[in-house]
Amino acid sequence: MTFEVSSSVTLLFDFWNVRGPGGMLLSVLVVFLLTVLYEALKVWRVNLGGRLKPAEPYAAPTFLHSECISTLERSFSESSVTPIASQPSASNTRDSWLLHGLQTVLHMIQVTLGYMLMLCVMSYNVWIFLGVIVGSALGFFISFPLLGQM
Repeated sequence: MTFEVSSSVTLLFDFWNVRGPGGMLLSVLVVFLLTVLYEALKVWRVNLGGRLKPAEPYAAPTFLHSECISTLERSFSESSVTPIASQPSASNTRDSWLLHGLQTVLHMIQVTLGYMLMLCVMSYNVWIFLGVIVGSALGFFISFPLLGQM
């Protein structure tokens, strides 16, 4: 298989059968917009992931560096692996599960969209390939600066 410059291609499904320059232009635009959406989904998931902080089940051990401390005293003590006593509130736990569920749905959409875009590229049409590449670049250019503002 090699890349070809053509205005006829079948993308993803039998009904998406492109014949002619107008259909190719529309198909490239659709693939371009789907790729921008894919990049925006990645940023949205990262933003939601920043809001979801998993609780640390154990307190982190603390060490004091000194030449006078013996090797035995520098080892983990029982208090360094004691579970943290604070329990999250019921509403916080519920919100955490809802947020995790939303992230899971977004992940499924992102993976599905990514595989569909990969299959579009595997049509070996240069115009579709360029639509995916330019859409990815524009999506990254637009979306990732927004990540710092969220």
